[in-house]
Amino acid sequence: MGYNCVSLILTILLVVITWPVVYGNDATPIPQNKNRIEQWFNTNVPSLASRKDKLDPALLTAEATPRVRQNGRGDFNTLTEAINSVPVGNNERVIIKLGHGEYKEKVTIDRNKPFITLYGDPNAMPVLTFDGTAAEYGTVDSATLIVLSDYFMAINIIVKNSAPMPDGKRKGAQALSMRISGNKAAFYNCKFYGYQDTICDDTGNHFFKDCYIEGTFDFIFGSGRSLYLSTQLNVVGDGLRVITAHAGKSTEEKSGYSFVHCKVTGTGTGIYLGRAWMSHPKVVYAYTDMSSVVNPSGWHENTQTERDKTVFYGEYKCSGPGSRKKKRVKYTQDIDNIEANSFISLGYIQGSSWLLPPPFSIHREINPKTRMKMKVIVPGSKLIRGISRERKILMGLTPRIAAISISGFALVKAACYTLRHEDCTDPVIRWKPKKSYSNISSFGIFQQRQ
Repeated sequence: MGYNCVSLILTILLVVITWPVVYGNDATPIPQNKNRIEQWFNTNVPSLASRKDKLDPALLTAEATPRVRQNGRGDFNTLTEAINSVPVGNNERVIIKLGHGEYKEKVTIDRNKPFITLYGDPNAMPVLTFDGTAAEYGTVDSATLIVLSDYFMAINIIVKNSAPMPDGKRKGAQALSMRISGNKAAFYNCKFYGYQDTICDDTGNHFFKDCYIEGTFDFIFGSGRSLYLSTQLNVVGDGLRVITAHAGKSTEEKSGYSFVHCKVTGTGTGIYLGRAWMSHPKVVYAYTDMSSVVNPSGWHENTQTERDKTVFYGEYKCSGPGSRKKKRVKYTQDIDNIEANSFISLGYIQGSSWLLPPPFSIHREINPKTRMKMKVIVPGSKLIRGISRERKILMGLTPRIAAISISGFALVKAACYTLRHEDCTDPVIRWKPKKSYSNISSFGIFQQRQ
């Protein structure tokens, strides 16, 4: 096991005040030009502060009014210990920071622990790995990471199932990387490695962005309703290979998988985009780059020809040698612009009411030279009592604060601008004006003991 440092931080996260106020829009389609994806995302998935009247009330409470609890340094030896420290019935955002290294654990986040975020360093992504198989645990419970709770988020995390590739001889060789059964979950810059059944996209609305998913057969399966954006689907090995096995059972079900601006890569040939595991699967690929590994027929009815009439397998403006339509099966839906919009917008997962950008993302958007360090010195229990008041002070100082993050024992970065120094009169907080790096006023923020 490598260097493991799991920091549990309950934090007032990114108190962001923007000008002008911009609200997310469920109906705005993802643009065909991939260079405009980030602009679309930033516009339609804006900060918490700009959408207070749009978000789920429970989520708004969890994100905007968390409590800072004294947990020493907040370090745990395992991720499981950190998860166990979250109280049953949790109602505030909990960010668990994972240090670089390999965590050989089988982790389950129960339904009664919502609002948990797993956060890793993008330059040294932590690896969560285990070798569970269906033979020992059952298929869906073999996952290295099982998420049953709502409002889950993972950023910069690698999840693996290290069990060997199925050889067709061993029974119960399915080995999941992750099972996501909670509603309203988001994954940013995560990697999932497995073979058969890598991800059980089980139930609920989910969003994957800038991810990597690797497998062999049915490696995205279940009854979830998920939007995969800018995600690589990599197929390994030879023989029969299938990416999706969506488990839709009726036309009334609001479930399905939509892949937008994704890439289909891998080894071997004859890869199917999906198979009709159940009677009414719904899968759409839009603006997706398909390499030559894709089978010319595209889709498989699972040797049950009656399902040709009940499946919904759609393709929309895809590219690459694997996207050629000449030999596609007849039941492939070549969807038009109007129909496509429902699959390539946040409305597909009702995202405007719950989807938030990843925490700390503001640091990637601001020139590093403009970043100021903010050190919070914890004055015992006064910190807990003072949080509400301090937040009011900070929010009242100026109409524009790019990012403030207050956390117990953390040295964090913040970028503040357009602050009026004459307004900073509170005796608890000392403001140190510094010369601008980019023609704007910048301040370092330090909380002082009284």
